[in-house]
Amino acid sequence: MARFTALASDTSEDDEQYVTSPPRKPPQPRTRSTVPPPRVQRVDEDAEMASDSGSSRADEEDLPSDSPPLIPAGKRALVRTSRGTYTIEEPGEGDDSGESSGSGSDEPLPEHRRGDPTIIPWAQRIGVDPQKMHVMQASLFRAPETAEALKQLNPEKPDRDRLTPGGLHRKHSRDSEGDGLRATAQGRASFAHDIEPVTFRPSRKYARVEGSASIVNGVEDALVDAGLAFGRSFRVGWGPSGTLVHLGRLCCPSSTQKHTANSSVVTKTAVPFSEPGTDASLSTKLLSHHLTNSPIQLDAEGIPFAHPSLKLSFGSFASLFPPTDQSFAARLFRLGRALFDEIDLQLDESVSIDVRNRVHAVRRKEALSNWLEGVVAPAVDAEVKGNFSGGSASSTFSLLTGHQIDKACEVAMDGGDLKLATLLSQAGGDLEFRTDIRTQLQIWREQRIDAHIDRNLRKIYALLGGIVDILEGSNGTEVERCPDLPVSQKLDWKRVFGLHLWFGQPMDASIAEVFDAYDNHWRNARDRAAAPIPWYFEETTSESKHWHLFRDENPPDAFYSLIKLYADPACSLETICSPLSFGPSPADFSVLWHLYIIISRSMRLRDFSDRDDPGVSKGSQEGDDGDARIEGHSPNADILASTYALQLEQQDLIQEAAFVLLHLEGSSGREKAIRDLLLRSAPKLDDWMTRGMAGSLKIPLSWINEAKATYALNRGDVFEAYQLYLQAGLHSAAHELAVFELAPEAVIRDDLELVRTLFDRFTGHAVNEWHVRGKAFLDYAHAMTRLPELVQNSGASRDGSQVAELEELARGIPKLIGLLPTIVRDPADARHSVAVATMITGLTRQLDKAMPLALGSKQLRGLPVDEATKLHHARAIMQSQFLKMLEAT
Repeated sequence: MARFTALASDTSEDDEQYVTSPPRKPPQPRTRSTVPPPRVQRVDEDAEMASDSGSSRADEEDLPSDSPPLIPAGKRALVRTSRGTYTIEEPGEGDDSGESSGSGSDEPLPEHRRGDPTIIPWAQRIGVDPQKMHVMQASLFRAPETAEALKQLNPEKPDRDRLTPGGLHRKHSRDSEGDGLRATAQGRASFAHDIEPVTFRPSRKYARVEGSASIVNGVEDALVDAGLAFGRSFRVGWGPSGTLVHLGRLCCPSSTQKHTANSSVVTKTAVPFSEPGTDASLSTKLLSHHLTNSPIQLDAEGIPFAHPSLKLSFGSFASLFPPTDQSFAARLFRLGRALFDEIDLQLDESVSIDVRNRVHAVRRKEALSNWLEGVVAPAVDAEVKGNFSGGSASSTFSLLTGHQIDKACEVAMDGGDLKLATLLSQAGGDLEFRTDIRTQLQIWREQRIDAHIDRNLRKIYALLGGIVDILEGSNGTEVERCPDLPVSQKLDWKRVFGLHLWFGQPMDASIAEVFDAYDNHWRNARDRAAAPIPWYFEETTSESKHWHLFRDENPPDAFYSLIKLYADPACSLETICSPLSFGPSPADFSVLWHLYIIISRSMRLRDFSDRDDPGVSKGSQEGDDGDARIEGHSPNADILASTYALQLEQQDLIQEAAFVLLHLEGSSGREKAIRDLLLRSAPKLDDWMTRGMAGSLKIPLSWINEAKATYALNRGDVFEAYQLYLQAGLHSAAHELAVFELAPEAVIRDDLELVRTLFDRFTGHAVNEWHVRGKAFLDYAHAMTRLPELVQNSGASRDGSQVAELEELARGIPKLIGLLPTIVRDPADARHSVAVATMITGLTRQLDKAMPLALGSKQLRGLPVDEATKLHHARAIMQSQFLKMLEAT
């Protein structure tokens, strides 16, 4: 009978049908005779044992000699206890083991454990040999001491449960790929205890491989793998300045094909990041001011990094625009100045903090009111001019929506309504005044007089009473019928917000309370209050003609988002950083990026929620301005900067784009992004731009020269690329160009001085493969120049030092000749083959004149030299040997 040991996880489906296990129960304390779960030592009998039922002796002889003798079947048996465990009954164990240990005993079983004598056992009914069954039971469920002995003989191997999280096992696949995972069975004490779920294990993560280290480097044209050869040709490719090259056309799944499947149309287009015709002067003006207030320093990795100064504020940017400028950017920075910039309260230091807070809230609300009056003034003036024939009440109401109280009083007096002018002068007054106005409106409604009052006049009284939504009517019949009047209907969202600010809320209400009132108003009554739609939807002349946008899918206006950021302390920066809030282009980040820099980096008011914890206290290290500089990394901030830099690159603002990339927070990512920008913009890197980047932005000159060298090499100007690589300090790249491009041509032209000039510049620098490539060319030039001189001088005067130098040089030439065929990379290149043949021929000819015996004739076999050189060398060897024989005689 064969015996083997197997893990439960290694059991195949075919093996599992021969293994039976009792139902899983709560874990019991392990004793001497209890079968040890979950690791079972199993013994399977041979295939022939099933047919051989003669005697138990033959079966016992099949057992290995190291197994303990089996106890006769009459004294040992497998018994199932009342708890469901299986135990072995053995003699002498009943005295020291209770029911929990499952031991056997010769004493009769208790009454409650005796079976019914009328019941015939199932095994006896089907004709199973009891003696053979006992042998099999003893083999399958061997005693604990036997299992312990086998366990010591076969040390337990590391269980794979410990190698995978959550006890995951593999059957036919690999754990690193994430498929074929199956969990082992987990036990629990009862159904009241939940089994913890298996820990999720993600699939294998693939690392990015550089092109120089890729296995396809140099064999991109391998046609054996068509997917590898043409994979890059049929995917979407991004080029400089947002250039997009794609096969076919960009469409949605429901679009129809205009071309057949047999045709391929390659399209080259450019994705506009800003609206066509957008002036780049705004970005230039904002970035110039930003650069003036952002010192550029080297971080711990030696990479330049821009630190926005605390002097950057909304007010500093707002000062760049003249007071008459009503552009979106100018109004946005003015709103930020009203909400977030510091306010000089001009109070004495002895004033209490409560008074200071109250004065600060009043000043802040006044600044917001002044900004809002200036923003809605053009719309109010245009409405007054358009309703000139509508009467004084219509003009008065329009002026009130813009909080132009003085002009409203003048219009009322010009219309002869002096009492209304007196009331208008008290607009937005205290609670008592509003209560009186509402009482008057209630009297009109009860007496059904409001049906005979002009609608605009009723709206004016509603605003004076603090009603900005619905003014109830008397709802009479026929002539006295007066419906409810929506006060703020057909007004833009900024004027509706102004009604809540100036009339709807009490004088002492905060900006947060005013914002909540308007927010609830437009959300609950969209038909009566305008939603905060972006500004370009309000201006019909500035709607986007390039982007197909839908009003329902756009985020709120940037003014609304900025007010919400001030009013709601829980509002994160992500909620307002949507490009469609600032302009009609979903990829225009020109103003948004500056807004982030001011709020997050300079004023430290709010930040992105994805910024992680650096694990260092904020006060452990401070910058030049006293602000904490050790902060966690925010991927959203890097994405915002990268997108804005790409937008500037599309507008040919390369230096400005590099400045924006200096704000990337990761050192390695910042270096790579700037290097890639320089590579894409290498044709535009003239002397003026180079001086600006190296001087103002402190970008290393080596990065710029490397980009220029790559562009020169792409143009075919190898020598310029060689010089630029040397200026950039990339001696290995310059050495590679000199070996494979420049030196072979110089050797063919027999310009030994140029060969020496090319490789002398690498002396003292660490260069890859210098001793087997560059130094070989330098030694060749030295040998071809010095060897003729030594031969000529040795004939005239026998100087010992020159003779020693000649012998040393002659001994080194054979080694150099053997090395020359390996210095070229592509033997199929005609220049390389000719250059190697020229060098070997030249060295052989010169050595034949000095010491021909230093180079054996067998060394030239297989080398790329002509037969004339080999014949000449053979004659030189024979002549030298002949002369030696003469000298010997």
